[in-house]
This record gives sequence, C-alpha cells and structure tokens, in this order.
Amino acid sequence: MKLCNIELRLISMQQKTSYTDRVQLIFRIAISLTLFSAVADRLGYWGDQSTWGNWANFEAYTGQLLFFLPQSLVAAAAVVATILEIVFGILLLIGYKTRLVAILTGSLLVLFGASMVLALGLKPTLDYSVWVGASACYLLAGVPYYKFSIDQLNNKKWKKE
Repeated sequence: MKLCNIELRLISMQQKTSYTDRVQLIFRIAISLTLFSAVADRLGYWGDQSTWGNWANFEAYTGQLLFFLPQSLVAAAAVVATILEIVFGILLLIGYKTRLVAILTGSLLVLFGASMVLALGLKPTLDYSVWVGASACYLLAGVPYYKFSIDQLNNKKWKKE
C-alpha cells in the first residue's frame, strides 16, 4: 500500500512539472507577443485594426497618460517605453534572465496601468487587461525554473531535470 502511495505522488509530481513546463512557455510567448503587438501597432503594422496606427498618435497618447511630465520629455518616454517593450519581449521569448525580466515587465505594466488610471480612469486598464498582463508577469517570475530557455541552458542544476 505504501509503495502505491509513493508511486502516485511521483506521478502527480511529474504531471505538475510537465504542466509548469508548458504554462511558463505559454506565458513567455503570450507576454512577448502582447508586447510586440503594441510596438507593431504604434509603428503602423496593424493597419485598420490599429489602436494608434502610427507613431504620432502613440506619442499623443503617451502625452495624455504622462500629463504630469513636461511636454519635452513625452517623446523620450514614448521611445523608452517602446525600446523596453521590444527588449523585454525578446528576452522573455528566448528565456534569458526570465525571472528578472518578468518582474521588470510586470512593473512596466503596473506603471502603464497607474498612468492610465490617473489620466483616463480605471475602465481602460480593465478593457486592455493591463492588470492581467502584469499579474501574468509576476506569476511567471514565481516559476521555479524555465524549461525551453537560455536560462535552462545556463543553469547546471536545471539541465538535470
């Protein structure tokens, strides 16, 4: 009876590990694609389906969200946000420094969300799922290891798993 119980626990642990492997990969891909989509939108790649459609509209929206900044800093903030979204998206996709990048991406989304709440109210943050995205990033940061990633290749302990 005891042997059967041990076997069931091992099977359960293997299922959880397999599930975690898949979920963290799905989170990494989904978050990356979300970041890339936002960048593509502001560069005009989404055509009729765009929210901003071009850089000028995105800069104007950035100015609306960052109403508390001097106008001279709005363009720089738009560029910095775009660069961060590209870099974080790439790093999450390839799984490099995943925990750190997930925390930074979640924090960036929280900053976006807070700015949106101050400038536009709560509803737009809910419509654009800003808090869901930030939560997904923080959940990803809590995963114990990142299979199918550069982090896995760089970590001797994870290679055995």
